[in-house]
Amino acid sequence: MSDSICTIETDIAVYDVRAEGLFPAGVTLERLCTGAIWGEGPVWIHEDSSVLWSDIPNNRMLRWSDRDGMTVWRDNVEFTNGHTREHDGSILHCSHGQRAIVRTRFGANLENAIDETVVDRFEGKRLNSPNDIVVKRDGTIWFSDPPYGIVSDREGHMAESELGDNYVFRYDPSTGELKVATDLVEEPNGLAFSPDESVLYVSDTSAALQVDGGGHHHIVAFDVVNDRELANPRVFAVIEPGLADGFRVDRQGWILTSSADSVQVYHPDGSRLARIGVPEKVANLTFGGSDGDELYICASSSLYRIRLNTRGAT
Repeated sequence: MSDSICTIETDIAVYDVRAEGLFPAGVTLERLCTGAIWGEGPVWIHEDSSVLWSDIPNNRMLRWSDRDGMTVWRDNVEFTNGHTREHDGSILHCSHGQRAIVRTRFGANLENAIDETVVDRFEGKRLNSPNDIVVKRDGTIWFSDPPYGIVSDREGHMAESELGDNYVFRYDPSTGELKVATDLVEEPNGLAFSPDESVLYVSDTSAALQVDGGGHHHIVAFDVVNDRELANPRVFAVIEPGLADGFRVDRQGWILTSSADSVQVYHPDGSRLARIGVPEKVANLTFGGSDGDELYICASSSLYRIRLNTRGAT
């Protein structure tokens, strides 16, 4: 493992005048550390100014901070993928191996954190392999459940799907109710709400497992109705090259998404605004830093950082 910070030649393209102010003068892309096989699901931990993320094939979670560099936070984590924070600060994990959403409760010390299973079954059947996750302002938990953790033993445990389909779920911790939010996305993956939570964006990455060039590599937008239902699905953007494996939304509603060679930036009207070139295939990203204006990027073996003139929506 290597945690020596190095500056990468910055490859930024701006396609729309609205994005000209997104990048500070002299901005640089930094590689913070490397040594993963496939890094995924970064989450910012403001309590100790660190980033946690998954190295899925190595079955571990990594941690990076300016003070400590890169360390292994946990081993044998049952192939966690995406993560997010609940309103009380708890960390939610998408566990491929447990086929469940898992919660880590902690106070001031992550080392003494306690885990619990939030949900692992729908109508008595095991979930596929929860992949990415967001929490709405009302506390409900929304997550995608594609098959990627059960198609082989590389990122989970090979098994047959008990559900027979791939869903986006809505879970209400106050009632314990798990509902299908939509079954209209072939293989749902990354997801995020618009700042006002009137739109839910969900990526369809069904092209990932198809060797014949078929499948989808786009983001679908849904209107959120009555705070809990999804309506009016439409293709928001087709991501090329690669896939929208994971993405985040900033405070102005711009979508920053992974692709094969970059982080791509989209306006809510569907226009591509800019791209941030990254020298490895990008998986996912999150906002962090003391001012919330640092973008942390998981790209294959490495964790990168770039400062922007914007902040995350949450």
